[in-house]
Amino acid sequence: MKAKYLALLAALSAISAVQAAEALTIDVHRDANCGCCKKWISHLEANGFKVVDHVESNMTAVKQSLGVAPRLASCHTAVIDGKFVEGHVPAAQVIELTKRDDLVGIAVPGMPAGSPGMEVDGVQHAYQVIGLTKTGADQVVAEYPTQ
Repeated sequence: MKAKYLALLAALSAISAVQAAEALTIDVHRDANCGCCKKWISHLEANGFKVVDHVESNMTAVKQSLGVAPRLASCHTAVIDGKFVEGHVPAAQVIELTKRDDLVGIAVPGMPAGSPGMEVDGVQHAYQVIGLTKTGADQVVAEYPTQ
């Protein structure tokens, strides 16, 4: 019985070590006074990301330096693998971005209710996750309907 317990413990430890090694690191730039940005960070952490939090005094300058077009703007901007993540993008699309060589970034423009970090009791507005291609074209990479 003890041998089975030790084997199970060793297997779980190995799984945890693999998961920890696979954690993606993302840098999040945000304004100090934004509560929804903190909620989005919690969403990422709950989905296995290691978040490096950067409190900024000039988010407009951060967005411009990363190539975030004004039409894609939201409240916070993140960087993963040299690509931007603008706004309340679900973790699944952030992971997908790391596998897409054709995109320089993704965004959820504005601050739609029901997106990660913008949860409102019983309200979810429809929104899209927009990818920005290397040629500067917008591409819908995911759609979330009204519920």
